[in-house]
Amino acid sequence: MSVYDFQVETIDGKETSLADYRGNVLLIVNTASKCGFTPQFKGLQQLYDTFKGQGFYVLGFPCNQFNNQDPGSEEEIAEFCQLNYGVTFPMFRKIDVKGEQAHPLFQYLTEEVKGMFTKQIKWNFTKFLINKQGEVINRYAPQTKPEQIKKDIEATLKK
Repeated sequence: MSVYDFQVETIDGKETSLADYRGNVLLIVNTASKCGFTPQFKGLQQLYDTFKGQGFYVLGFPCNQFNNQDPGSEEEIAEFCQLNYGVTFPMFRKIDVKGEQAHPLFQYLTEEVKGMFTKQIKWNFTKFLINKQGEVINRYAPQTKPEQIKKDIEATLKK
C-alpha cells in the first residue's frame, strides 16, 4: 500500500487519485485558515515554487477539527489561500484527519509514521513527507516550519 492507493477530491470538487502524483515527492499537510500556524502557507508555497520543477508537490488538506479554525467553504478557503499567501499548490476538499470520520488517507499516514507520543494528529499543519514510491518517510510537527524541511526534500528528490 502507498499514498497512490487513495482517492481525494480537489478543492473544486473533482474526484482524483493520488496515483496522478506517482513518481513525485510529496509533502501532505492538513491546513487551516485561522490558525496560529496559518502563515506557514507562505513557506509551503516557497517550497513548492523552489522544487516543483524537480518533481515535488505540496498537497494541502483543509481541516476544521481543531478549534473550528477552518470554518469556511471550499471556495472561501481557496480564495483566502490565494489572496493572502499566493497559494498555487494543489488544495483539496475539507476533510477530517483524526477520529472515526478521518479520511482514509490520513488514517494511513498516521499508521505509517506516528507523532510524538501518539499516532493521532494533534493540530493543524502536521506534515508528511512522501518519497517517489509513495511511501511515508517522515512526519513533522505543526511547529516545524516549512523551511526546516527543505534539506529533507532535497535529499528525497535525489533518491
